[in-house]
Amino acid sequence: MSQEIMKEEIEKALEVLKRGGLILYPTDTVWGIGCDATNAEAVQKIYKLKQRVDNKALICLVNNYSMLERHVDNVPKMAYTILDIADKPTTVIYDAPAGVAENLVADDNTLAIRIVDHDFCKRIIRYLGRPIVSTSANLAGKPAPKSFKEIDEAILKGVDYVVNLHQQKNGGNPSTIIKLSNSGGVKIIRE
Repeated sequence: MSQEIMKEEIEKALEVLKRGGLILYPTDTVWGIGCDATNAEAVQKIYKLKQRVDNKALICLVNNYSMLERHVDNVPKMAYTILDIADKPTTVIYDAPAGVAENLVADDNTLAIRIVDHDFCKRIIRYLGRPIVSTSANLAGKPAPKSFKEIDEAILKGVDYVVNLHQQKNGGNPSTIIKLSNSGGVKIIRE
């Protein structure tokens, strides 16, 4: 894929994110619906589009440890070890998130965050300068699509922009999810 196409898609997606819109985009796992994670109105649009109650938390993507540390008050040391040895995309649920939309934070004051390893995602987050939401591109109660062609028409029509990259490739699998508490507890939520 040419750098020119990548640059064009990043610019189009950034424009939508900056104005509080929703994008449908490829990630290091499955196709995701995303928005600026600091914009509560945009986050609410995702819950509405997915027909999902807003106490079911969404995942937030960051592009590096530095951004993670800006959005979690106290990153447990164990998180660095887990992320360094993980052999597949791993989302960690942290206590006491900071600087994100309130409706992105779970009722127990936690937030699921993944340091993404996908060129498009890393670049869009870097240029936006803020984390983005990533939730699978499906309606509540329906299975996550394994490929772009399995994405429900309601999702395709409900977002403000569909990123035109990797639409022919089959998707990956959802990330592993691990919950870490500041008291030292570790719980595997999804392998």
